[in-house]
Amino acid sequence: MSANRVYNFAPGPSMLPLPVLEQAAAEMTNCRGAGMSVMEMSHRGKAFLEIFEETKTNLKHLLKIPDTHEVVFMQGGATLQFSAVPMNLIGKTGKADYAVTGNFSNIAMKEAKKYGDIHIACSSEDKNHTYIPTQEDISIRADAAYFHYCCNNTIFGTEWKYVPETGGIPLVCDMSSNILSVPVDVSKYALIYAGAQKNMAPAGVTVVIVDKSIVGNEHPLTPKLMSYKLMVESDSMNNTPPCYTIYMLGLVLKWLYTQGGVEGMAKIKTEKAKILYDVLDDSEMFIGCAEKASRSDMNVTFRTNSAELDEKFVKEAKQAGFDSLKGHRSVGGMRASIYNAMPIEGAQGLATFMRDFEAKNR
Repeated sequence: MSANRVYNFAPGPSMLPLPVLEQAAAEMTNCRGAGMSVMEMSHRGKAFLEIFEETKTNLKHLLKIPDTHEVVFMQGGATLQFSAVPMNLIGKTGKADYAVTGNFSNIAMKEAKKYGDIHIACSSEDKNHTYIPTQEDISIRADAAYFHYCCNNTIFGTEWKYVPETGGIPLVCDMSSNILSVPVDVSKYALIYAGAQKNMAPAGVTVVIVDKSIVGNEHPLTPKLMSYKLMVESDSMNNTPPCYTIYMLGLVLKWLYTQGGVEGMAKIKTEKAKILYDVLDDSEMFIGCAEKASRSDMNVTFRTNSAELDEKFVKEAKQAGFDSLKGHRSVGGMRASIYNAMPIEGAQGLATFMRDFEAKNR
Protein backbone atom coordinates (compact mmCIF):
# COMPACT_ATOMS: atom_id res chain seq x y z
CA MET A 1 0.00 0.00 0.00
CA SER A 2 1.36 3.43 -0.90
CA ALA A 3 2.47 5.77 1.87
CA ASN A 4 -0.51 8.12 1.54
CA ARG A 5 -3.21 5.40 1.57
CA VAL A 6 -4.74 3.52 4.49
CA TYR A 7 -6.05 -0.01 4.74
CA ASN A 8 -9.75 0.71 4.46
CA PHE A 9 -11.83 -1.90 6.30
CA ALA A 10 -15.12 -0.06 5.72
CA PRO A 11 -18.22 -2.24 5.16
CA GLY A 12 -19.32 -0.25 2.12
CA PRO A 13 -18.61 1.82 0.23
CA SER A 14 -15.40 -0.13 0.52
CA MET A 15 -11.90 0.04 -0.89
CA LEU A 16 -11.25 -0.57 -4.56
CA PRO A 17 -8.17 -2.22 -6.08
CA LEU A 18 -5.40 0.36 -6.42
CA PRO A 19 -4.63 -0.59 -10.06
CA VAL A 20 -8.29 0.04 -10.89
CA LEU A 21 -8.22 3.49 -9.31
CA GLU A 22 -4.99 4.33 -11.10
CA GLN A 23 -6.37 3.27 -14.48
CA ALA A 24 -9.58 5.20 -13.89
CA ALA A 25 -7.51 8.28 -13.00
CA ALA A 26 -5.42 7.90 -16.15
CA GLU A 27 -8.57 7.65 -18.27
CA MET A 28 -10.56 10.31 -16.44
CA THR A 29 -10.45 12.95 -19.19
CA ASN A 30 -9.78 10.73 -22.21
CA CYS A 31 -11.05 7.16 -22.02
CA ARG A 32 -9.75 4.77 -24.68
CA GLY A 33 -8.88 7.57 -27.03
CA ALA A 34 -12.44 8.89 -27.19
CA GLY A 35 -11.31 12.38 -26.18
CA MET A 36 -13.79 12.46 -23.32
CA SER A 37 -14.49 10.96 -19.93
CA VAL A 38 -16.86 8.02 -19.54
CA MET A 39 -19.01 10.46 -17.56
CA GLU A 40 -19.49 12.50 -20.73
CA MET A 41 -20.26 9.67 -23.14
CA SER A 42 -23.66 9.01 -24.64
CA HIS A 43 -24.97 5.78 -23.17
CA ARG A 44 -26.04 4.77 -26.67
CA GLY A 45 -22.82 5.80 -28.38
CA LYS A 46 -20.27 3.33 -29.75
CA ALA A 47 -17.59 4.19 -27.15
CA PHE A 48 -19.76 3.44 -24.14
CA LEU A 49 -21.57 0.47 -25.67
CA GLU A 50 -18.21 -1.23 -26.13
CA ILE A 51 -17.51 -0.74 -22.42
CA PHE A 52 -21.02 -1.93 -21.54
CA GLU A 53 -20.87 -5.11 -23.61
CA GLU A 54 -17.36 -5.94 -22.44
CA THR A 55 -18.36 -5.52 -18.79
CA LYS A 56 -21.46 -7.70 -19.15
CA THR A 57 -19.54 -10.37 -21.07
CA ASN A 58 -16.77 -10.52 -18.47
CA LEU A 59 -19.27 -10.72 -15.63
CA LYS A 60 -21.04 -13.62 -17.33
CA HIS A 61 -17.73 -15.38 -17.87
CA LEU A 62 -16.39 -14.89 -14.35
CA LEU A 63 -19.61 -16.11 -12.72
CA LYS A 64 -20.25 -18.77 -15.39
CA ILE A 65 -23.76 -17.40 -15.91
CA PRO A 66 -25.77 -19.80 -18.11
CA ASP A 67 -27.72 -18.71 -21.19
CA THR A 68 -30.95 -19.22 -19.23
CA HIS A 69 -30.11 -16.08 -17.23
CA GLU A 70 -29.60 -12.45 -18.16
CA VAL A 71 -27.61 -9.68 -16.52
CA VAL A 72 -29.19 -6.26 -16.09
CA PHE A 73 -27.72 -3.17 -14.50
CA MET A 74 -30.16 -1.28 -12.28
CA GLN A 75 -30.02 1.63 -9.85
CA GLY A 76 -31.28 2.18 -6.32
CA GLY A 77 -28.91 -0.26 -4.65
CA ALA A 78 -29.97 -3.55 -3.11
CA THR A 79 -32.56 -1.60 -1.13
CA LEU A 80 -34.62 -0.94 -4.26
CA GLN A 81 -34.56 -4.68 -4.94
CA PHE A 82 -36.31 -5.25 -1.61
CA SER A 83 -39.37 -3.82 -3.38
CA ALA A 84 -38.61 -4.94 -6.93
CA VAL A 85 -38.39 -8.61 -5.98
CA PRO A 86 -41.93 -8.95 -4.61
CA MET A 87 -43.39 -6.61 -7.21
CA ASN A 88 -41.98 -8.82 -9.99
CA LEU A 89 -42.21 -12.27 -8.46
CA ILE A 90 -44.92 -12.57 -5.81
CA GLY A 91 -47.85 -12.27 -8.20
CA LYS A 92 -48.28 -15.96 -9.03
CA THR A 93 -49.42 -16.96 -5.53
CA GLY A 94 -49.30 -13.76 -3.51
CA LYS A 95 -47.03 -15.51 -1.02
CA ALA A 96 -43.28 -15.48 -0.38
CA ASP A 97 -40.97 -16.90 2.29
CA TYR A 98 -37.97 -15.13 3.81
CA ALA A 99 -34.96 -16.10 5.88
CA VAL A 100 -34.21 -13.38 8.41
CA THR A 101 -30.55 -13.66 9.41
CA GLY A 102 -29.53 -10.04 9.75
CA ASN A 103 -30.42 -6.41 9.29
CA PHE A 104 -30.85 -6.30 5.53
CA SER A 105 -32.80 -9.53 5.18
CA ASN A 106 -35.09 -8.20 7.91
CA ILE A 107 -35.63 -4.95 6.01
CA ALA A 108 -36.25 -6.91 2.81
CA MET A 109 -38.86 -9.05 4.57
CA LYS A 110 -40.66 -6.02 5.99
CA GLU A 111 -40.69 -4.31 2.61
CA ALA A 112 -42.11 -7.42 0.95
CA LYS A 113 -45.02 -7.41 3.41
CA LYS A 114 -46.41 -4.43 1.50
CA TYR A 115 -47.02 -6.67 -1.49
CA GLY A 116 -48.28 -9.99 -0.19
CA ASP A 117 -48.42 -12.74 2.41
CA ILE A 118 -44.90 -13.08 3.84
CA HIS A 119 -43.79 -16.00 5.98
CA ILE A 120 -40.54 -16.08 7.96
CA ALA A 121 -39.11 -19.44 6.95
CA CYS A 122 -36.27 -19.21 9.46
CA SER A 123 -34.65 -16.62 11.71
CA SER A 124 -31.52 -16.17 13.79
CA GLU A 125 -32.95 -13.29 15.80
CA ASP A 126 -33.14 -15.44 18.94
CA LYS A 127 -29.34 -15.21 19.27
CA ASN A 128 -28.93 -11.70 17.88
CA HIS A 129 -28.08 -13.07 14.43
CA THR A 130 -24.84 -14.69 15.51
CA TYR A 131 -25.48 -17.85 13.50
CA ILE A 132 -26.98 -19.18 10.27
CA PRO A 133 -29.92 -21.60 10.54
CA THR A 134 -29.43 -25.14 9.25
CA GLN A 135 -31.38 -26.62 6.37
CA GLU A 136 -33.55 -28.44 8.91
CA ASP A 137 -34.49 -25.07 10.45
CA ILE A 138 -35.99 -23.76 7.21
CA SER A 139 -39.74 -24.07 6.71
CA ILE A 140 -40.81 -23.17 3.17
CA ARG A 141 -44.44 -23.19 2.11
CA ALA A 142 -45.31 -25.31 -0.92
CA ASP A 143 -47.21 -22.41 -2.49
CA ALA A 144 -44.59 -19.72 -1.93
CA ALA A 145 -43.78 -17.78 -5.09
CA TYR A 146 -40.12 -17.61 -4.02
CA PHE A 147 -37.74 -18.00 -1.08
CA HIS A 148 -35.42 -15.08 -0.29
CA TYR A 149 -32.22 -15.00 1.73
CA CYS A 150 -29.15 -12.79 2.14
CA CYS A 151 -26.07 -15.00 1.93
CA ASN A 152 -23.68 -12.71 3.84
CA ASN A 153 -24.64 -10.48 6.74
CA THR A 154 -22.26 -7.54 6.91
CA ILE A 155 -23.39 -6.14 10.26
CA PHE A 156 -23.32 -9.38 12.22
CA GLY A 157 -20.47 -11.10 10.39
CA THR A 158 -22.23 -14.32 9.40
CA GLU A 159 -22.33 -16.12 6.06
CA TRP A 160 -24.35 -18.98 4.62
CA LYS A 161 -21.98 -21.88 3.93
CA TYR A 162 -24.55 -23.74 1.87
CA VAL A 163 -27.23 -23.05 -0.72
CA PRO A 164 -30.69 -23.65 0.79
CA GLU A 165 -32.76 -26.43 -0.71
CA THR A 166 -36.22 -25.12 -1.53
CA GLY A 167 -38.02 -28.12 -3.00
CA GLY A 168 -38.47 -26.39 -6.32
CA ILE A 169 -39.54 -22.99 -4.97
CA PRO A 170 -37.67 -20.25 -6.92
CA LEU A 171 -34.57 -19.14 -5.00
CA VAL A 172 -33.75 -15.43 -4.64
CA CYS A 173 -30.54 -14.19 -3.05
CA ASP A 174 -29.08 -10.87 -1.99
CA MET A 175 -25.33 -11.34 -2.69
CA SER A 176 -24.33 -7.72 -2.19
CA SER A 177 -21.44 -8.37 0.15
CA ASN A 178 -19.84 -11.57 -1.13
CA ILE A 179 -20.51 -11.72 -4.87
CA LEU A 180 -17.38 -12.54 -6.91
CA SER A 181 -15.61 -13.87 -3.80
CA VAL A 182 -16.70 -17.48 -4.18
CA PRO A 183 -17.90 -19.62 -7.11
CA VAL A 184 -21.70 -19.74 -7.47
CA ASP A 185 -23.91 -22.17 -9.36
CA VAL A 186 -26.11 -19.50 -10.89
CA SER A 187 -28.44 -22.11 -12.38
CA LYS A 188 -29.80 -22.81 -8.89
CA TYR A 189 -31.15 -19.27 -8.58
CA ALA A 190 -34.19 -17.58 -10.05
CA LEU A 191 -32.68 -14.22 -9.14
CA ILE A 192 -29.44 -12.87 -7.71
CA TYR A 193 -28.97 -9.20 -6.93
CA ALA A 194 -26.06 -7.24 -5.53
CA GLY A 195 -25.31 -3.62 -4.80
CA ALA A 196 -21.87 -2.76 -6.16
CA GLN A 197 -20.21 -0.81 -3.37
CA LYS A 198 -18.69 -3.69 -1.44
CA ASN A 199 -17.07 -6.07 -3.93
CA MET A 200 -17.62 -4.66 -7.40
CA ALA A 201 -17.55 -0.90 -7.95
CA PRO A 202 -18.47 2.45 -6.41
CA ALA A 203 -22.07 2.86 -5.30
CA GLY A 204 -24.50 3.52 -8.13
CA VAL A 205 -25.06 0.28 -10.03
CA THR A 206 -26.88 -2.83 -8.90
CA VAL A 207 -26.19 -6.10 -10.69
CA VAL A 208 -29.28 -8.26 -11.19
CA ILE A 209 -28.94 -11.78 -12.60
CA VAL A 210 -32.35 -13.10 -13.51
CA ASP A 211 -33.67 -16.35 -14.92
CA LYS A 212 -35.46 -15.23 -18.09
CA SER A 213 -38.23 -17.77 -17.54
CA ILE A 214 -39.55 -15.92 -14.47
CA VAL A 215 -39.88 -12.43 -15.93
CA GLY A 216 -43.17 -10.99 -17.10
CA ASN A 217 -45.30 -11.63 -14.01
CA GLU A 218 -44.85 -8.26 -12.36
CA HIS A 219 -47.65 -6.38 -10.60
CA PRO A 220 -49.42 -4.00 -13.01
CA LEU A 221 -48.35 -1.01 -10.90
CA THR A 222 -44.65 -1.93 -11.05
CA PRO A 223 -42.68 1.14 -12.24
CA LYS A 224 -41.02 0.50 -15.61
CA LEU A 225 -37.54 0.97 -14.14
CA MET A 226 -38.28 -1.80 -11.63
CA SER A 227 -39.67 -4.27 -14.17
CA TYR A 228 -37.24 -7.11 -14.79
CA LYS A 229 -39.04 -7.87 -18.06
CA LEU A 230 -38.58 -4.36 -19.41
CA MET A 231 -35.00 -4.17 -18.15
CA VAL A 232 -34.14 -7.43 -19.93
CA GLU A 233 -35.90 -6.35 -23.12
CA SER A 234 -34.16 -2.96 -23.16
CA ASP A 235 -30.76 -4.39 -22.18
CA SER A 236 -30.70 -2.10 -19.10
CA MET A 237 -31.33 0.95 -21.31
CA ASN A 238 -34.85 1.94 -20.23
CA ASN A 239 -33.20 5.16 -19.15
CA THR A 240 -29.60 6.35 -18.87
CA PRO A 241 -27.79 3.65 -16.90
CA PRO A 242 -25.13 4.45 -14.27
CA CYS A 243 -22.44 4.64 -16.94
CA TYR A 244 -19.41 5.47 -14.84
CA THR A 245 -20.01 2.78 -12.24
CA ILE A 246 -20.56 0.22 -15.01
CA TYR A 247 -17.19 1.31 -16.41
CA MET A 248 -15.61 0.94 -12.96
CA LEU A 249 -17.18 -2.50 -12.58
CA GLY A 250 -15.58 -3.41 -15.89
CA LEU A 251 -12.14 -2.39 -14.60
CA VAL A 252 -12.65 -4.41 -11.41
CA LEU A 253 -13.64 -7.48 -13.45
CA LYS A 254 -10.45 -7.18 -15.51
CA TRP A 255 -8.47 -6.94 -12.28
CA LEU A 256 -10.21 -10.08 -11.02
CA TYR A 257 -8.78 -12.00 -13.96
CA THR A 258 -5.28 -11.09 -12.73
CA GLN A 259 -6.17 -12.61 -9.35
CA GLY A 260 -7.18 -15.95 -10.86
CA GLY A 261 -10.84 -15.10 -11.35
CA VAL A 262 -13.49 -15.98 -8.80
CA GLU A 263 -11.77 -19.27 -7.98
CA GLY A 264 -8.50 -17.50 -7.28
CA MET A 265 -10.26 -14.85 -5.22
CA ALA A 266 -11.94 -17.56 -3.13
CA LYS A 267 -8.53 -18.86 -2.07
CA ILE A 268 -7.27 -15.39 -1.25
CA LYS A 269 -10.34 -14.43 0.80
CA THR A 270 -10.14 -17.69 2.76
CA GLU A 271 -6.53 -16.94 3.61
CA LYS A 272 -7.32 -13.38 4.69
CA ALA A 273 -10.18 -14.52 6.90
CA LYS A 274 -8.05 -17.24 8.52
CA ILE A 275 -5.36 -14.71 9.41
CA LEU A 276 -7.84 -12.65 11.43
CA TYR A 277 -9.85 -15.51 12.90
CA ASP A 278 -6.63 -17.17 14.10
CA VAL A 279 -5.96 -14.02 16.14
CA LEU A 280 -9.44 -14.14 17.65
CA ASP A 281 -9.16 -17.85 18.48
CA ASP A 282 -5.78 -17.35 20.18
CA SER A 283 -6.73 -14.15 22.00
CA GLU A 284 -7.70 -13.67 25.64
CA MET A 285 -8.86 -10.12 24.93
CA PHE A 286 -10.75 -10.21 21.65
CA ILE A 287 -14.04 -12.08 21.35
CA GLY A 288 -15.50 -13.12 18.00
CA CYS A 289 -19.15 -12.12 17.66
CA ALA A 290 -20.31 -14.83 15.24
CA GLU A 291 -20.48 -18.54 15.95
CA LYS A 292 -17.51 -20.31 14.37
CA ALA A 293 -19.55 -22.42 11.96
CA SER A 294 -21.25 -19.31 10.57
CA ARG A 295 -18.34 -16.87 10.39
CA SER A 296 -18.22 -14.60 7.38
CA ASP A 297 -15.13 -14.49 5.19
CA MET A 298 -16.05 -10.92 4.25
CA ASN A 299 -16.88 -9.24 7.57
CA VAL A 300 -14.98 -10.21 10.71
CA THR A 301 -16.87 -8.98 13.78
CA PHE A 302 -15.26 -8.90 17.23
CA ARG A 303 -15.08 -6.97 20.48
CA THR A 304 -13.46 -6.84 23.89
CA ASN A 305 -15.21 -6.95 27.24
CA SER A 306 -15.02 -3.18 27.51
CA ALA A 307 -16.66 -0.51 25.39
CA GLU A 308 -13.88 1.85 26.41
CA LEU A 309 -11.24 -0.61 25.21
CA ASP A 310 -13.14 -1.08 21.96
CA GLU A 311 -13.07 2.67 21.42
CA LYS A 312 -9.36 2.82 22.19
CA PHE A 313 -8.68 0.02 19.74
CA VAL A 314 -10.57 1.72 16.92
CA LYS A 315 -8.82 5.04 17.59
CA GLU A 316 -5.31 3.61 17.74
CA ALA A 317 -5.91 1.35 14.76
CA LYS A 318 -6.92 4.38 12.68
CA GLN A 319 -3.75 6.17 13.74
CA ALA A 320 -1.78 3.13 12.60
CA GLY A 321 -3.39 3.19 9.16
CA PHE A 322 -6.21 0.66 9.68
CA ASP A 323 -9.34 2.66 8.95
CA SER A 324 -13.09 2.20 9.55
CA LEU A 325 -12.98 -0.65 12.07
CA LYS A 326 -15.82 0.54 14.29
CA GLY A 327 -18.69 -1.96 14.43
CA HIS A 328 -22.23 -1.14 13.42
CA ARG A 329 -24.13 0.88 16.01
CA SER A 330 -26.61 -1.97 16.56
CA VAL A 331 -23.85 -4.42 17.47
CA GLY A 332 -20.92 -2.35 18.73
CA GLY A 333 -17.37 -3.64 18.95
CA MET A 334 -15.30 -3.84 15.81
CA ARG A 335 -15.76 -5.06 12.26
CA ALA A 336 -13.04 -5.68 9.70
CA SER A 337 -14.51 -5.91 6.22
CA ILE A 338 -12.06 -7.77 4.00
CA TYR A 339 -13.69 -7.63 0.61
CA ASN A 340 -11.90 -8.63 -2.58
CA ALA A 341 -9.88 -5.42 -2.89
CA MET A 342 -8.32 -5.78 0.57
CA PRO A 343 -4.82 -7.19 0.01
CA ILE A 344 -3.47 -9.99 2.18
CA GLU A 345 -0.97 -7.49 3.56
CA GLY A 346 -3.85 -5.53 5.05
CA ALA A 347 -5.13 -8.55 6.95
CA GLN A 348 -1.61 -9.43 8.06
CA GLY A 349 -0.97 -5.88 9.24
CA LEU A 350 -4.21 -5.75 11.19
CA ALA A 351 -3.48 -9.13 12.77
CA THR A 352 -0.09 -7.88 13.95
CA PHE A 353 -1.65 -4.69 15.30
CA MET A 354 -4.26 -6.71 17.20
CA ARG A 355 -1.63 -8.88 18.85
CA ASP A 356 0.46 -5.85 19.77
CA PHE A 357 -2.58 -4.03 21.13
CA GLU A 358 -3.47 -6.98 23.33
CA ALA A 359 0.08 -7.24 24.66
CA LYS A 360 0.08 -3.55 25.58
CA ASN A 361 -3.37 -3.54 27.19
CA ARG A 362 -3.46 -6.66 29.32
